[in-house]
Parts: sequence; structure tokens; C-alpha cells
Amino acid sequence: MTYHERMITTPSVVHSDPEISGGVPVFRGTRVPVQSLFDYLEGGETLDQFLDQFPSVSKRQALTALVLARDSVLARARSA
Repeated sequence: MTYHERMITTPSVVHSDPEISGGVPVFRGTRVPVQSLFDYLEGGETLDQFLDQFPSVSKRQALTALVLARDSVLARARSA
């Protein structure tokens, strides 16, 4: 996925609205907090287990969120 493709897909993946879950970032079109994905992975669960538990989140959404997180970490490491 190129940088340009990520910029286009970011708003379609993560959404924050004070009316939805108190403004916690969620996967667009769901009430599933993005943090849940990281919690699952940190707890040793797989991406597929997360997707099974939260069927309203698409695999594309989850993978895009992971790519965005990776890019954020790498960008911060490069600027340090």
C-alpha cells in the first residue's frame, strides 16, 4: 500500500465522534474501538481471532489500521 493509498483510506478506516462511544476512535461503520485490535494482539490472540470476535470489522480495515500504526512508529523513530 502506497503512502497516497493510505492517506485516502485513513478516514475510511478509523473514525472518532463524540456521539459514538464517547469519541473513542472506532473502526468506521462500527462501534468497535481500534484499541481492541491492539489489545487482542498484545494478549497473544491472532488477527483472525479478533476478526471472528468482531465480524463488523473487515480484514482490510484491521490491516490498514496496523499499517498506519507501523508507519507512525517508523516515522517517529526516523525523526528522533
